[in-house]
Amino acid sequence: MTTTGRTLIDFYDALFAHYGPQHWWPARTREEVIIGAILTQNTAWRNVERAIDNLRRSGYLDFARLHAVEPAHLAELVRPSGTYRVKAKRLKAFVGWLFARFDGDLDAMFATPMHRLREALLEVTGVGRETADAILLYAGHMPGFVVDTYTHRVLHRHGLIDVDADYDEIKALFEGHLPAEVDLFNEYHALLVAVGKTHCRPKARCAGCPLECFDHQVESVDDLP
Repeated sequence: MTTTGRTLIDFYDALFAHYGPQHWWPARTREEVIIGAILTQNTAWRNVERAIDNLRRSGYLDFARLHAVEPAHLAELVRPSGTYRVKAKRLKAFVGWLFARFDGDLDAMFATPMHRLREALLEVTGVGRETADAILLYAGHMPGFVVDTYTHRVLHRHGLIDVDADYDEIKALFEGHLPAEVDLFNEYHALLVAVGKTHCRPKARCAGCPLECFDHQVESVDDLP
């Protein structure tokens, strides 16, 4: 194993020992994972949960019904997630793509090789790299690492990436130095979110952080993009 790989495993072990299993993604079905991944863009998860509750009560955690629903009605259902008209359009865009390409069949969609499916997902309006990777990992159980702001912050502060490292560079760091295991990638991403919310905030709170024993270089978000 490379030095970088060993460091990443050491980080994982320290985080897991401190926080324990995170039981991600917080959803009941693949459909719910996908809907949540689209709705969670630029909002807190608690707001997404309220929107998903609306969809569940109304029977719209079903892609056939989402495909048929009027955009204005869908927008009202997902209003708690913020920018609700935009997010309703994004949900409709994904579902329209799913039916056009796979006849609405998630099994057929996830039977597509991961890299080909990722490229196809990125063609859907409103589906960016983080959303696509969340769909692949958490709904499709495919070994692609999900990168977010917390991931960038933690790795930069510990000197594993440059400040201008982009999404694909960070993704490649994990995928190139760790075993391609769904459970590992799932848990690791969730643990990075946990430490990011608790300690590795825009202004670092290093005291008590499970990664405090590792060298760190940047304490303020001022040096981050």
